[in-house]
Amino acid sequence: MIATQTRSEHSFFHPLLVGDGSYSGVAGAARSGSIKLIAVASAKRLAEFPDVPTVAETIPGFQATGWGVLVAPVGTSEAIIDKISQDLRTVSLDPELQKKLAPLGSYTNPMSPAEATAFVHRQQQTWQPVLDEIAKNER
Repeated sequence: MIATQTRSEHSFFHPLLVGDGSYSGVAGAARSGSIKLIAVASAKRLAEFPDVPTVAETIPGFQATGWGVLVAPVGTSEAIIDKISQDLRTVSLDPELQKKLAPLGSYTNPMSPAEATAFVHRQQQTWQPVLDEIAKNER
């Protein structure tokens, strides 16, 4: 459990809302002992914090991470898509790039176009019920 002293709830959450609650900021606070990490939402433990368990170790199958995919306009030729996909895979597997991304809490997971499409569909299926519940509660 983390105990914090702030003047209001707003002052605690404000840095997160304006972007100062980045991974590097949270990681720095954890390293300094200002906060204690109790779990990470990634599928695997983070190399930077190997003693911090994943949520999935308590709730099997749980994973909630940020991600991004590169998309192309409808009608883009398969040859162009394949070339960009291959080049992106090569770059994203570069050890120097991975070393620079890790302190930011970013890890590459190169996928083929078909794998990326399937991944996005799974994410939509996972999170649509959550969005529906939020929308229902907003009414």
